[in-house]
Amino acid sequence: MTAAGEALAAEIRHNGAIPFRRFMEVALYHPAHGYYRRGRDPFGKHGDFFTAEQIQPVFGILMAERIRQLYRQMGSPREFTVVELGAGRREMAEAFAEWKYVPVDLDWGAMPEKFAGVVFSNEFFDALPVDAVVYQSGAFHQQRVALADDGFAWQTGEVVGATAERYLRRYYLPPEEGRWYEVNLEALAWLERMAAALSKGYVLSVDYGFTRAESVRFPAGTLMGYRRHTAREDVLAEAGMRDITSHVNFSALEESGMACGLAKERFETLAQTLLTAGEADGFAAALGAGGAGGAAEELRRRMQLKTLLFGMGETFRVLLQKKSEGGDGGEKRKEKARTMKKAPETGALES
Repeated sequence: MTAAGEALAAEIRHNGAIPFRRFMEVALYHPAHGYYRRGRDPFGKHGDFFTAEQIQPVFGILMAERIRQLYRQMGSPREFTVVELGAGRREMAEAFAEWKYVPVDLDWGAMPEKFAGVVFSNEFFDALPVDAVVYQSGAFHQQRVALADDGFAWQTGEVVGATAERYLRRYYLPPEEGRWYEVNLEALAWLERMAAALSKGYVLSVDYGFTRAESVRFPAGTLMGYRRHTAREDVLAEAGMRDITSHVNFSALEESGMACGLAKERFETLAQTLLTAGEADGFAAALGAGGAGGAAEELRRRMQLKTLLFGMGETFRVLLQKKSEGGDGGEKRKEKARTMKKAPETGALES
Protein backbone atom coordinates (compact mmCIF):
# COMPACT_ATOMS: atom_id res chain seq x y z
CA MET A 1 0.00 0.00 0.00
CA THR A 2 1.24 3.51 -0.78
CA ALA A 3 2.22 5.99 1.94
CA ALA A 4 -0.94 8.04 1.34
CA GLY A 5 -2.91 4.78 1.39
CA GLU A 6 -1.44 3.89 4.78
CA ALA A 7 -2.50 7.30 6.14
CA LEU A 8 -6.03 6.76 4.82
CA ALA A 9 -6.18 3.19 6.13
CA ALA A 10 -5.21 4.37 9.62
CA GLU A 11 -7.95 7.00 9.51
CA ILE A 12 -10.54 4.45 8.41
CA ARG A 13 -9.51 1.99 11.14
CA HIS A 14 -9.96 4.77 13.69
CA ASN A 15 -13.12 6.47 12.35
CA GLY A 16 -14.78 3.95 10.06
CA ALA A 17 -15.54 4.39 6.36
CA ILE A 18 -14.82 7.95 5.20
CA PRO A 19 -16.55 10.17 2.60
CA PHE A 20 -14.88 10.05 -0.80
CA ARG A 21 -14.21 13.77 -0.49
CA ARG A 22 -11.82 12.99 2.38
CA PHE A 23 -10.18 10.18 0.42
CA MET A 24 -9.58 12.49 -2.54
CA GLU A 25 -8.26 15.27 -0.30
CA VAL A 26 -5.62 13.02 1.29
CA ALA A 27 -4.73 11.24 -1.95
CA LEU A 28 -4.06 14.53 -3.74
CA TYR A 29 -3.03 17.00 -1.03
CA HIS A 30 -1.50 15.14 1.94
CA PRO A 31 1.44 17.40 2.89
CA ALA A 32 4.05 14.67 2.43
CA HIS A 33 2.42 11.90 0.39
CA GLY A 34 -0.31 13.54 -1.69
CA TYR A 35 -0.11 13.32 -5.47
CA TYR A 36 0.49 17.05 -5.88
CA ARG A 37 2.79 17.33 -2.86
CA ARG A 38 5.33 14.52 -3.36
CA GLY A 39 7.96 16.54 -5.22
CA ARG A 40 7.73 14.45 -8.39
CA ASP A 41 6.58 16.54 -11.35
CA PRO A 42 3.31 14.98 -12.62
CA PHE A 43 3.16 17.12 -15.77
CA GLY A 44 4.55 16.76 -19.25
CA LYS A 45 5.97 13.98 -21.36
CA HIS A 46 7.58 12.11 -18.48
CA GLY A 47 4.70 12.70 -16.09
CA ASP A 48 1.10 11.54 -16.09
CA PHE A 49 -0.65 14.17 -18.20
CA PHE A 50 -0.39 17.48 -20.05
CA THR A 51 -2.37 20.62 -19.34
CA ALA A 52 -2.80 23.55 -21.70
CA GLU A 53 -0.28 25.50 -19.63
CA GLN A 54 2.48 23.13 -20.76
CA ILE A 55 1.80 24.13 -24.40
CA GLN A 56 4.04 27.19 -24.09
CA PRO A 57 4.62 29.83 -25.20
CA VAL A 58 1.53 29.74 -27.46
CA PHE A 59 -1.07 29.16 -24.72
CA GLY A 60 0.35 31.92 -22.55
CA ILE A 61 0.55 34.43 -25.40
CA LEU A 62 -3.06 33.82 -26.48
CA MET A 63 -4.54 33.82 -22.96
CA ALA A 64 -2.63 37.04 -22.20
CA GLU A 65 -4.11 38.59 -25.35
CA ARG A 66 -7.62 37.51 -24.30
CA ILE A 67 -7.09 39.10 -20.90
CA ARG A 68 -5.66 42.19 -22.62
CA GLN A 69 -8.96 42.49 -24.51
CA LEU A 70 -10.86 42.34 -21.21
CA TYR A 71 -8.47 44.91 -19.73
CA ARG A 72 -9.29 47.30 -22.56
CA GLN A 73 -13.03 46.68 -22.16
CA MET A 74 -12.61 47.80 -18.54
CA GLY A 75 -11.03 51.06 -19.72
CA SER A 76 -7.40 49.99 -19.06
CA PRO A 77 -7.48 50.73 -15.32
CA ARG A 78 -4.16 51.61 -13.70
CA GLU A 79 -4.68 49.13 -10.89
CA PHE A 80 -5.32 45.92 -12.80
CA THR A 81 -4.52 42.55 -11.26
CA VAL A 82 -4.49 39.02 -12.66
CA VAL A 83 -5.03 36.39 -9.96
CA GLU A 84 -4.29 32.84 -11.07
CA LEU A 85 -5.92 30.04 -9.08
CA GLY A 86 -4.15 26.69 -9.12
CA ALA A 87 -0.96 28.45 -10.19
CA GLY A 88 1.22 25.42 -9.40
CA ARG A 89 4.56 25.96 -11.15
CA ARG A 90 3.56 29.52 -12.18
CA GLU A 91 3.90 28.75 -15.87
CA MET A 92 1.69 31.72 -16.72
CA ALA A 93 3.77 34.25 -14.77
CA GLU A 94 5.75 35.42 -17.80
CA ALA A 95 2.65 35.71 -19.99
CA PHE A 96 0.89 37.87 -17.39
CA ALA A 97 3.95 39.95 -16.48
CA GLU A 98 2.58 43.25 -17.85
CA TRP A 99 0.06 43.38 -14.98
CA LYS A 100 0.24 42.75 -11.28
CA TYR A 101 0.25 38.96 -11.08
CA VAL A 102 -0.87 37.08 -7.95
CA PRO A 103 -0.43 33.29 -8.04
CA VAL A 104 -2.62 31.30 -5.62
CA ASP A 105 -2.83 27.59 -4.93
CA LEU A 106 -4.81 25.53 -2.44
CA ASP A 107 -2.15 25.66 0.25
CA TRP A 108 -0.22 28.85 -0.50
CA GLY A 109 -0.89 32.39 -1.59
CA ALA A 110 -4.03 34.46 -1.07
CA MET A 111 -6.29 36.59 -3.22
CA PRO A 112 -6.09 40.33 -2.59
CA GLU A 113 -8.89 41.49 -0.29
CA LYS A 114 -10.30 43.77 -3.01
CA PHE A 115 -9.08 44.24 -6.56
CA ALA A 116 -10.10 45.03 -10.13
CA GLY A 117 -8.97 42.67 -12.84
CA VAL A 118 -9.29 39.00 -13.79
CA VAL A 119 -9.36 35.77 -11.83
CA PHE A 120 -7.88 33.17 -14.18
CA SER A 121 -7.82 29.41 -13.67
CA ASN A 122 -6.90 26.45 -15.82
CA GLU A 123 -7.96 23.00 -14.57
CA PHE A 124 -8.47 24.27 -11.04
CA PHE A 125 -12.06 23.23 -10.32
CA ASP A 126 -11.65 19.65 -11.61
CA ALA A 127 -9.03 18.87 -8.95
CA LEU A 128 -11.05 20.04 -5.94
CA PRO A 129 -12.20 17.22 -3.61
CA VAL A 130 -15.77 16.15 -4.31
CA ASP A 131 -18.33 13.86 -2.72
CA ALA A 132 -19.51 10.81 -4.65
CA VAL A 133 -23.22 9.99 -4.56
CA VAL A 134 -25.43 7.20 -5.86
CA TYR A 135 -29.20 7.43 -6.36
CA GLN A 136 -30.65 4.30 -4.80
CA SER A 137 -34.14 3.34 -3.66
CA GLY A 138 -35.45 6.80 -4.44
CA ALA A 139 -32.80 8.77 -2.50
CA PHE A 140 -29.27 10.14 -2.90
CA HIS A 141 -26.79 8.15 -0.80
CA GLN A 142 -23.25 9.15 0.04
CA GLN A 143 -20.56 6.81 -1.25
CA ARG A 144 -17.95 6.16 1.42
CA VAL A 145 -14.56 4.48 1.23
CA ALA A 146 -13.86 1.45 3.41
CA LEU A 147 -10.99 -1.01 3.80
CA ALA A 148 -11.09 -4.24 1.82
CA ASP A 149 -8.30 -6.84 1.84
CA ASP A 150 -5.12 -4.87 1.03
CA GLY A 151 -6.87 -1.90 -0.51
CA PHE A 152 -10.04 0.20 -0.52
CA ALA A 153 -13.62 -0.39 -1.60
CA TRP A 154 -16.80 1.64 -2.05
CA GLN A 155 -19.45 1.46 0.66
CA THR A 156 -22.90 2.98 0.22
CA GLY A 157 -23.69 5.16 3.20
CA GLU A 158 -26.37 7.43 4.57
CA VAL A 159 -28.78 9.68 2.69
CA VAL A 160 -27.11 13.00 1.88
CA GLY A 161 -27.94 16.20 3.72
CA ALA A 162 -30.12 19.06 2.57
CA THR A 163 -27.35 21.17 1.00
CA ALA A 164 -26.12 18.32 -1.21
CA GLU A 165 -29.71 17.36 -2.06
CA ARG A 166 -30.38 20.87 -3.33
CA TYR A 167 -27.15 20.87 -5.34
CA LEU A 168 -28.01 17.55 -7.00
CA ARG A 169 -31.57 18.50 -7.87
CA ARG A 170 -30.66 21.99 -9.05
CA TYR A 171 -27.62 21.29 -11.23
CA TYR A 172 -28.42 17.83 -12.66
CA LEU A 173 -31.30 16.38 -14.64
CA PRO A 174 -33.94 14.49 -12.58
CA PRO A 175 -32.25 11.53 -10.86
CA GLU A 176 -32.38 7.96 -12.12
CA GLU A 177 -31.97 4.78 -10.12
CA GLY A 178 -28.39 3.55 -9.94
CA ARG A 179 -26.73 6.68 -11.36
CA TRP A 180 -23.62 8.15 -9.77
CA TYR A 181 -23.09 11.88 -9.23
CA GLU A 182 -20.49 14.24 -7.79
CA VAL A 183 -21.14 17.16 -5.46
CA ASN A 184 -18.52 19.91 -5.60
CA LEU A 185 -19.48 22.35 -2.85
CA GLU A 186 -15.87 23.50 -2.59
CA ALA A 187 -16.04 24.91 -6.13
CA LEU A 188 -19.01 27.06 -5.16
CA ALA A 189 -17.20 28.25 -2.04
CA TRP A 190 -14.20 29.32 -4.14
CA LEU A 191 -16.50 31.13 -6.55
CA GLU A 192 -18.00 33.09 -3.68
CA ARG A 193 -14.50 34.06 -2.51
CA MET A 194 -13.67 35.31 -6.01
CA ALA A 195 -16.86 37.35 -6.21
CA ALA A 196 -16.25 38.87 -2.79
CA ALA A 197 -12.67 39.88 -3.63
CA LEU A 198 -13.35 41.14 -7.16
CA SER A 199 -14.63 44.73 -7.11
CA LYS A 200 -14.81 44.89 -10.91
CA GLY A 201 -13.66 42.60 -13.67
CA TYR A 202 -13.92 39.02 -14.83
CA VAL A 203 -13.60 35.39 -13.80
CA LEU A 204 -12.09 33.34 -16.63
CA SER A 205 -12.26 29.59 -15.96
CA VAL A 206 -10.79 26.96 -18.31
CA ASP A 207 -11.71 23.34 -17.57
CA TYR A 208 -13.46 20.27 -18.89
CA GLY A 209 -16.97 19.43 -17.81
CA PHE A 210 -20.66 19.46 -18.62
CA THR A 211 -23.88 21.40 -18.29
CA ARG A 212 -27.07 20.22 -16.61
CA ALA A 213 -28.47 19.05 -19.95
CA GLU A 214 -25.25 17.15 -20.73
CA SER A 215 -25.14 15.34 -17.37
CA VAL A 216 -27.14 12.49 -18.93
CA ARG A 217 -23.90 11.38 -20.61
CA PHE A 218 -22.36 10.22 -17.32
CA PRO A 219 -24.45 7.45 -15.67
CA ALA A 220 -21.40 6.24 -13.74
CA GLY A 221 -20.30 9.72 -12.71
CA THR A 222 -17.15 11.44 -13.95
CA LEU A 223 -14.45 10.43 -11.47
CA MET A 224 -11.25 9.42 -13.21
CA GLY A 225 -7.65 8.66 -12.29
CA TYR A 226 -4.62 9.40 -14.47
CA ARG A 227 -1.20 7.84 -14.51
CA ARG A 228 1.39 7.79 -17.30
CA HIS A 229 -1.00 9.47 -19.72
CA THR A 230 -3.58 6.72 -19.24
CA ALA A 231 -7.07 7.27 -17.85
CA ARG A 232 -8.01 4.76 -15.16
CA GLU A 233 -11.51 4.27 -13.76
CA ASP A 234 -10.45 2.81 -10.40
CA VAL A 235 -9.87 6.01 -8.44
CA LEU A 236 -9.34 4.12 -5.15
CA ALA A 237 -6.17 2.36 -6.30
CA GLU A 238 -2.63 3.65 -5.68
CA ALA A 239 -3.69 6.56 -3.46
CA GLY A 240 -1.20 9.39 -3.81
CA MET A 241 0.31 7.94 -7.00
CA ARG A 242 -2.52 8.87 -9.39
CA ASP A 243 -4.22 12.10 -10.22
CA ILE A 244 -7.95 12.08 -9.45
CA THR A 245 -10.34 14.42 -11.24
CA SER A 246 -14.04 15.13 -11.53
CA HIS A 247 -15.68 16.90 -14.48
CA VAL A 248 -16.80 20.44 -13.71
CA ASN A 249 -20.54 21.12 -13.50
CA PHE A 250 -20.65 24.39 -15.44
CA SER A 251 -24.35 24.90 -14.70
CA ALA A 252 -23.44 25.01 -11.01
CA LEU A 253 -20.66 27.55 -11.63
CA GLU A 254 -22.86 29.72 -13.84
CA GLU A 255 -25.94 29.79 -11.61
CA SER A 256 -24.03 30.03 -8.34
CA GLY A 257 -21.99 32.84 -9.88
CA MET A 258 -25.15 34.75 -10.77
CA ALA A 259 -26.25 34.52 -7.14
CA CYS A 260 -23.08 36.27 -5.96
CA GLY A 261 -22.85 38.94 -8.65
CA LEU A 262 -20.98 37.15 -11.46
CA ALA A 263 -22.99 37.37 -14.68
CA LYS A 264 -22.20 34.95 -17.50
CA GLU A 265 -20.62 36.74 -20.46
CA ARG A 266 -19.62 33.75 -22.58
CA PHE A 267 -19.56 29.97 -22.35
CA GLU A 268 -17.65 28.38 -25.21
CA THR A 269 -14.96 25.94 -26.20
CA LEU A 270 -11.32 26.74 -25.52
CA ALA A 271 -10.81 26.83 -29.29
CA GLN A 272 -13.35 29.66 -29.61
CA THR A 273 -11.59 31.63 -26.87
CA LEU A 274 -8.20 31.17 -28.54
CA LEU A 275 -9.62 32.19 -31.93
CA THR A 276 -11.00 35.37 -30.35
CA ALA A 277 -7.55 36.08 -28.93
CA GLY A 278 -5.59 35.37 -32.10
CA GLU A 279 -7.80 36.62 -34.92
CA ALA A 280 -6.75 40.29 -34.69
CA ASP A 281 -3.17 39.62 -35.86
CA GLY A 282 -3.77 36.29 -37.58
CA PHE A 283 -1.90 34.52 -34.73
CA ALA A 284 1.33 36.30 -35.70
CA ALA A 285 2.35 37.02 -32.10
CA ALA A 286 1.60 33.47 -30.97
CA LEU A 287 3.54 31.97 -33.87
CA GLY A 288 6.47 34.35 -33.46
CA ALA A 289 6.55 34.93 -37.21
CA GLY A 290 9.92 36.35 -38.24
CA GLY A 291 11.19 36.32 -34.66
CA ALA A 292 14.08 34.60 -32.90
CA GLY A 293 14.42 30.93 -33.67
CA GLY A 294 13.45 31.28 -37.29
CA ALA A 295 11.48 28.66 -39.21
CA ALA A 296 12.12 25.86 -36.68
CA GLU A 297 10.61 27.86 -33.82
CA GLU A 298 7.65 28.92 -35.93
CA LEU A 299 6.99 25.28 -36.87
CA ARG A 300 7.14 24.27 -33.19
CA ARG A 301 4.62 26.95 -32.32
CA ARG A 302 2.36 25.94 -35.19
CA MET A 303 2.25 22.42 -33.76
CA GLN A 304 1.39 23.85 -30.33
CA LEU A 305 -1.42 25.93 -31.84
CA LYS A 306 -2.77 22.88 -33.67
CA THR A 307 -2.84 20.90 -30.41
CA LEU A 308 -4.62 23.72 -28.62
CA LEU A 309 -7.22 24.37 -31.31
CA PHE A 310 -8.02 20.87 -32.53
CA GLY A 311 -7.16 18.71 -29.51
CA MET A 312 -7.67 20.41 -26.19
CA GLY A 313 -9.61 23.21 -27.87
CA GLU A 314 -12.70 21.08 -28.48
CA THR A 315 -12.53 19.18 -25.17
CA PHE A 316 -12.06 22.08 -22.79
CA ARG A 317 -14.64 24.78 -22.10
CA VAL A 318 -14.23 28.39 -21.02
CA LEU A 319 -16.70 30.16 -18.74
CA LEU A 320 -16.32 33.94 -18.68
CA GLN A 321 -18.20 35.72 -15.88
CA LYS A 322 -18.34 39.48 -15.27
CA LYS A 323 -18.44 41.35 -11.98
CA SER A 324 -19.70 44.91 -12.37
CA GLU A 325 -18.57 47.62 -9.97
CA GLY A 326 -20.86 47.56 -6.96
CA GLY A 327 -22.57 44.38 -8.14
CA ASP A 328 -22.82 41.99 -5.21
CA GLY A 329 -25.72 39.87 -6.34
CA GLY A 330 -28.26 41.70 -4.16
CA GLU A 331 -31.30 39.61 -3.43
CA LYS A 332 -29.94 36.67 -5.42
CA ARG A 333 -26.95 36.46 -3.08
CA LYS A 334 -29.23 36.57 -0.06
CA GLU A 335 -31.43 33.87 -1.53
CA LYS A 336 -28.41 31.64 -2.17
CA ALA A 337 -27.30 32.11 1.41
CA ARG A 338 -30.74 31.02 2.58
CA THR A 339 -31.07 28.01 0.31
CA MET A 340 -27.49 26.66 0.26
CA LYS A 341 -26.65 27.16 3.94
CA LYS A 342 -25.32 24.29 5.97
CA ALA A 343 -28.02 21.80 6.80
CA PRO A 344 -28.46 20.49 10.35
CA GLU A 345 -27.94 16.80 9.48
CA THR A 346 -24.61 15.42 10.68
CA GLY A 347 -22.13 13.54 8.53
CA ALA A 348 -24.15 14.17 5.41
CA LEU A 349 -22.16 15.92 2.70
CA GLU A 350 -22.10 19.39 4.22
CA SER A 351 -19.31 21.89 3.84
